[in-house]
Amino acid sequence: MKKLIATAILFATFPSDAVEVTVQPEVVVTATRHAKTLGEQLASVTVFNRKQIEQSQATTLPELLRTVAGMNLVSYGGIGQTTSVFLRGTNSDHVLVLIDGVKIGSATLGTAPFQNMSLNQIERVEIVRGPRSSLYGSEAIGGVIQIFTRRGRHQPQANSSVGFGSHGTYQTSAGVAGQDKTRWLSLQADYVRSRGTNACQNNVNAGCFADEPDRDGYRNTSLSFRLGETINQRLAAEIYALRQQGNTDYDSMGNNELDFTQHLFGVKTNIVARDNWLINLNLSQQQDEQNNRGHDQPDTFYQTKRTALSWQNTWTFSPTQTLILGYDYQKDKVDSTLAYTVTERDNHALFGEYQQRFGAIDVLFGTRRDDNQQFGNHFTGNAALGYALSPATRLFLSYGTAFKAPSFNQLYYPGVGGYQAYGNPHLRPEKSKSWEMGITSQYKKLNWGVNLYQTKITDLIGSYPAQNIHQAKIRGAELLFNVDFDRWQLQSNISWLNPKNTETDKLLPRRAEQVANLALSRLFSQGSVTAELSAQGQRYDDVANSNKLGGYGVLNLRSEYRFNKNWWIRAKIDNVLDQGYETIKYYNMPGRSVMLQVGFEKK
Repeated sequence: MKKLIATAILFATFPSDAVEVTVQPEVVVTATRHAKTLGEQLASVTVFNRKQIEQSQATTLPELLRTVAGMNLVSYGGIGQTTSVFLRGTNSDHVLVLIDGVKIGSATLGTAPFQNMSLNQIERVEIVRGPRSSLYGSEAIGGVIQIFTRRGRHQPQANSSVGFGSHGTYQTSAGVAGQDKTRWLSLQADYVRSRGTNACQNNVNAGCFADEPDRDGYRNTSLSFRLGETINQRLAAEIYALRQQGNTDYDSMGNNELDFTQHLFGVKTNIVARDNWLINLNLSQQQDEQNNRGHDQPDTFYQTKRTALSWQNTWTFSPTQTLILGYDYQKDKVDSTLAYTVTERDNHALFGEYQQRFGAIDVLFGTRRDDNQQFGNHFTGNAALGYALSPATRLFLSYGTAFKAPSFNQLYYPGVGGYQAYGNPHLRPEKSKSWEMGITSQYKKLNWGVNLYQTKITDLIGSYPAQNIHQAKIRGAELLFNVDFDRWQLQSNISWLNPKNTETDKLLPRRAEQVANLALSRLFSQGSVTAELSAQGQRYDDVANSNKLGGYGVLNLRSEYRFNKNWWIRAKIDNVLDQGYETIKYYNMPGRSVMLQVGFEKK
C-alpha cells in the first residue's frame, strides 16, 4: 500500500495529465496544494480541462472565465484591452493567479494580464472561489486561478490550427508534445493579430479623455516549453518556460500604445523521500515588462522581476489523512522610468495544512505566517468541515482569513506631470474574513451545487492618493446545474451578489448584482452545435453610484465538425444579436463577430 501511495504522489505537482489519463474522478490541486478528487474538495471549484477549453472555442482566457459562477469580468474594450476580474465581488487585485504553481503578474499594478493569456498554451485551468491566503499568502482574498501549460501525454502528437474572423482577426498555432516511459516534452507556439475595434467612445471630458475614433489593434506571440524526466522511482524533474510578447493600441490623452512582454522560467522536482512523504521544490523567475508610448509623449517603462522558491512536504499517512508543511520565498524588484522611492521587497512564509476523513466527515485546518519586509508578520488561517450525505452528495462549511499587501503603485507611485503622487507609503495591508456554506452533488450525468458566502474586508484601499478608507461586506449565492441527457448537454449557473461599502452603504463599482450563464449543446457523431447565453444585471461605474450601467444579455453560437479523428473545423458567432453594452462607462464592447478555424491534431 505504501509503495502504491509513493508512486501516485510522485506526480502530484505535475497534475495536468492526471485528469486526462483518468477521466473519473477528476483531480484538483489548487484548493489544497496537493492532488484531491473534485468530490473531496471542501471549497467551490471550477475546472476546465483541455477538451472543455477546445469546446468553448474561446480565444483568450477572459472569454473562458466569463462563464464561471461568481465571476465578473470588465474590459476597456475588445480583444487585447485591459481586463479586470472581480471574483465573488472582491477587488480585481484580490485574485491570485498562478501558472504551473508560480505567482504571476505585475508588482506595480498588483494584477495579472488576463487579456494576453492565449488558451492555445493552456492544458488546464482551476478556479477556487473563496480565500486561500493560508496556502498562498497575499492576494488570495477572492480566490485563486491556476493555469497549467500544455504537456506531453502518451505517444508523440502534433497539432496546428489557423483561424480568420471579424475585425481583421487572424490566429495560428502549432505544437508538438509527447511522452514515453520516463520523459515528456511539450513545445507550443501561438500568434494572434487583430485590427480591433474602437475601444473608447470619443469624449475629452470622461472615459479615456480623448477623441480617437480609430481601430485599436492587438498582436500577441506566445511560446511555451516543458521538458521533464522520471529519473527513477523516487525522483522526477522538469524545466518549463513561457513567453508572451506583443502590442496593444488603446485610446488615451497620453501614451496610446503598449508594448508588453512576460517571461516565466522555472525548474521543479518531486522527490519521494519515503513511501508516504513527497518533497516538491519549485524555483522560478517571472518578469513582466510594459512600455507605454505614442502621442509624441515620453515613453513610460515598467519592469517587475519576481524570483520565487517553494519547498513543500506532503505526508500521505493514508488515503484519508494528509499533512502539508512548507516554505515559500518571494522577492520582487521594480525598474521604471518613474522614480519609485522603494524598488524591491521580499517575503518569507511558512505554511501548513492538515486534512482527515472520519467516515462521512472531513475536516481541514490550515495556517500560514508571512514575514513581509515592509509589513512584518501576517497570520492567516482556514478551517473547513464536510459531511457526506451520500456517496455523491456533500455538505461543507468553511471559514478563512486573508490579506493583500499593497502594490508598489499604491505605495510609491510618484507625482507625474504636476499631479499629486498617488502612492502612499503609510498604507496598511487589506484584510478579510470569509465564511461559506455549500452543498454539491456529482453523478455521472448530473451535477449541481448551491453556495452561500460572506466576506468582510477591512482597510480597503481607495481614493487619490491611496488610503485605507473603506470597509466592505460582500454577500452572495451561487446555483450551478449541469446535466447530460442522450446527446444533449446543459451547463448553467446563476450568481447573486450584494457587494456593499459598509461606510457609505453604496455598492462597490463595476460588479453586476445578478449574473446568469446558460449553454445548451447538441452532440452529433462528428460534431456539435452550442447556443450560449450570458446575462448580467445593472452595475455602477463609480463609488458614488451615480453612473449606472444597464444590464444586458449576449447570445453566442458555436459549432464543430470533425472530418475524421485528426481534422476539424470550428465556427462561432459572438454577440449574435449585435447587442450594444458596456462593462466600463464609455468603453465599447465588441458587437457581432465571426470566427472560423481549421485545425489538425495527430492522435
